[in-house]
Amino acid sequence: MQTDQPKKSDQRNPLRIGLVGCGRVAEFGYLPAFGQATAVKLAGVADVNQSRCKGIAAGVPAHESIRDLISAGGLDALVISTPTRFHLADARCAAEAGLPALVEKPPGLNVGEASALQALNPSPWIAFNRRFEPGIAALKEALPRDARLHLQLELHYRRDSWKSFDMQDDVLLDLGPHLIDLARWLTDSEILWARALSLNERRAEFELRLERGHATISCSNNRPHYERVEVKDVLGHVSGSYRRGGLLSGIVARLQANRENPLVSSLVAQLEAFGRAVRGMPGGSPLAKTADGLAVMSAIHAVRRSAVQGGAECSLQILHQTN
Repeated sequence: MQTDQPKKSDQRNPLRIGLVGCGRVAEFGYLPAFGQATAVKLAGVADVNQSRCKGIAAGVPAHESIRDLISAGGLDALVISTPTRFHLADARCAAEAGLPALVEKPPGLNVGEASALQALNPSPWIAFNRRFEPGIAALKEALPRDARLHLQLELHYRRDSWKSFDMQDDVLLDLGPHLIDLARWLTDSEILWARALSLNERRAEFELRLERGHATISCSNNRPHYERVEVKDVLGHVSGSYRRGGLLSGIVARLQANRENPLVSSLVAQLEAFGRAVRGMPGGSPLAKTADGLAVMSAIHAVRRSAVQGGAECSLQILHQTN
């Protein structure tokens, strides 16, 4: 993971970022992350619900729309954290204004929207924040670079406890992008085909065949928060693992009402990486590009096709991947 320290000039003149969308991800993730991140600052927010803006971002200039936020000026970049169906339109507004943008996952509702996002100039980045989770980043560093791997990935949470204001995505579109992206990123390889094992509004189980191995993925939005990544070699030996959450962790979280949300640490690192990318600073970074978003959405499309076809193996149909 990129660990370069910001230059003193960056600390004196932090990158001014506008946040579009003041939902739960903003409240529990981005706003506290902005308070901790270096070399970036929250310069303004936009949301149709102005009382939300004032309630969770007091003292920050608030606007009713992304266009109003951009028109007010004083921005170097944007973070787009609106509901999925608005991602493409909001990213277009940013591109038309010449502003770099970080778009929350998923990049769009489907492959077509992900492809349209990739065609924007400037091309945005995609917020696959699990790449910035320290435990997962350490796991990637420890994995062999030339071996075939078998991954088991899980991500679960209770949507009812999150109390989303506007969530219309099924679980495959909500949680699936994180896990599909991790399968590609951890193995440094592309997905060849997908096969659905079980798919409904609240639970998804599927398999991915990768150039360097195989992944079994499970996610749901009606179980306590739990995240697991386990990697095995071809002999079945565990090469590395990561776990977070579970029943005990959930009980502790309820007892500690002021406990920081697990999202924050990864979003701090992601915001700092976004700032460095916008400034054009050299050095490797796990920040995802639109090509990564397109690959993920192509995999989701393949899983849906497989479910319709009774669990058949469905190859990915990626329109183009030049970014």
